[in-house]
Amino acid sequence: MKFITRKDILLQLKRDLIGKDAYRGVTLTYSWMANQFGHFSLGFIPTFILHKILLSKTEIKQAEIWAPLIIWGCWILFELFNFLGPLLLNKTIKKSASGKTTYIFNPEWANLAFDTLTDLCFFGMGALACSLICCYSPIMMIGFVTLCLLAIYPSYYWYSTKMHLQNAGYPFQLRLSQWNFNMQDQHKKIITGFLNSKEKGKHLLLFGSKGSGKTSLSVGIATEFSIRNNRCSYVTATKLLSMFFEQRDHISHSPGSWTWHDSSLLVIDDINPGGLIKKDILRATLFYELLNNAEYGPSNIQHIKAMNIIWVMGNEEPSEQVEERWETLLGTIGVPESDIITVNLGNT
Repeated sequence: MKFITRKDILLQLKRDLIGKDAYRGVTLTYSWMANQFGHFSLGFIPTFILHKILLSKTEIKQAEIWAPLIIWGCWILFELFNFLGPLLLNKTIKKSASGKTTYIFNPEWANLAFDTLTDLCFFGMGALACSLICCYSPIMMIGFVTLCLLAIYPSYYWYSTKMHLQNAGYPFQLRLSQWNFNMQDQHKKIITGFLNSKEKGKHLLLFGSKGSGKTSLSVGIATEFSIRNNRCSYVTATKLLSMFFEQRDHISHSPGSWTWHDSSLLVIDDINPGGLIKKDILRATLFYELLNNAEYGPSNIQHIKAMNIIWVMGNEEPSEQVEERWETLLGTIGVPESDIITVNLGNT
């Protein structure tokens, strides 16, 4: 089932364009539109200034053609540096044993390149629009119309993608390639496998003390799922416990929104604090008792089994009694042992 439809996009567009930002807050979709308007303006305004300079200070003919091409060319060079420079020299890289610098998790280069091309499209639209206003040219008109047509799909993709991100309810924005904590190579392979797996019902248990980066890692993983237009939800454990007693209703708090039941990936954060607090505050047995309540228990269990879940835990206690371990809880729910993945980030 596709949750974000064209109707939802139009409704979100209406909400973004009509209403007072200071009253309701700024959405990710609104920010994306404002960002593209900024790109359009950064193509339009410098072209206008350069066009006036070329007409008054030089003997160049067809200034209405040269001005937008020069400005757009400058932005192309800037975006090329912006795409290759900071990404290759980012602070999120680490040194390997060989002395070479590599990302902990590689960026989605194709996605980033698509984003860069989208920005360049709006830079060009602004530059060519200014050229047409200064002096009409058939060549510029053809170029402007072509760019407008090329911008339709990227605009649809990025706007709907921002809706997937904001409907997930993440506490902050983070791409997985920006995660810069310590991680063993074997755990990196586990995370990459979880991210790229097409199977459902996979459960990733992230153990780690305070400051180990387990919450930011879970958000980074889920963000990549959202950018692929999957339905994801972020929720704290205590909030989820109350949701176990709610009927499954698709309540449209925002256009195209969904409940935790409808998510293909669920992030359950703050299950236990970790750090100096060694004992679990939320025991696995209590979690199961509330999950399997008399009214909604069977439905809750079915959804927990069917979806991918990232469980953000505290310290892993090998001495914990078997019945208290979270792996045992998942087995009780009916999750096969092969679908339970454990990563301990340790104390950083």
